[in-house]
Amino acid sequence: MEKNILKKVKEFLLINAGLLLVALGIFFFKIPNNFATGGVSGLAIIIGHFFKQISVGPLMLIINIVLLIVGFIFVGFNFTSKTVYSSFALSGMVWLLEKIYPMTQSLTGDTFLELIFAIILPGIGSAIVFNQNASTGGTDIIAKILNKYMHINIGKTLLMADFLITLAAGVIFGIRIGMYSVLGLFMKGFVIDVVIESMNISKQIVIISKNSEEIKNYIVNKLHRGATIHSARGAFTDDEKEVITTIVNRRQAIALRIFIKDIDKKAFISITNASEIIGKGFRASDI
Repeated sequence: MEKNILKKVKEFLLINAGLLLVALGIFFFKIPNNFATGGVSGLAIIIGHFFKQISVGPLMLIINIVLLIVGFIFVGFNFTSKTVYSSFALSGMVWLLEKIYPMTQSLTGDTFLELIFAIILPGIGSAIVFNQNASTGGTDIIAKILNKYMHINIGKTLLMADFLITLAAGVIFGIRIGMYSVLGLFMKGFVIDVVIESMNISKQIVIISKNSEEIKNYIVNKLHRGATIHSARGAFTDDEKEVITTIVNRRQAIALRIFIKDIDKKAFISITNASEIIGKGFRASDI
């Protein structure tokens, strides 16, 4: 029970840390430059151009509420509590930043530099949120509606919805901002993918050693990981050997490599990156 509570607390803190990074990127870099790189924030920036009396934070909150209602009406899917919380918390964070530190112009005046930060901060933050099986909602809902009624792949509909927002930015704020927004849209997807992959990366290790029994015991009893053992025959020596395959995290990989080299300097060790491990001891399957 206590372990489960700690896991929930850690998950909650990580989601909020991710949302804060997204909010900082939106407030300090997207809003001052009118970078509408898709999502609810991009839509709010565009609508805010016509309703200047309402700031982006409250507009994001209004749009999220509308999209959630529309989602229930047209798609009828169940939103997870984490996604509903994230969509409202992000709007609230942007709103709070607007109250604490009102901005009338960009921080540096360097549009390209600020585009990079407008993508990196929300990209890292979104990756952290996605890694906790949550989402900031928004255009995900639009994508699901388009998918249901136009039968287009979810990934394509999400890109389509975000691309329409960037095109609108080009029409409203000019071709220069529109091109920056399109560039930012594609950069955002790349950053999110890279960060998620790096967060989930594990090490798959294949070991051939004369001390296989000691290595097996170390993996199971010290690292508390499993391993697969199978017999193999060397092409050059024709000798029968045990091959140990295990998957561990970075820290455990270093410890295991040091241990093996201490007991068998001639051991064969192959270490490769594995970015998506699903099963006991790793990520639970979503299927």
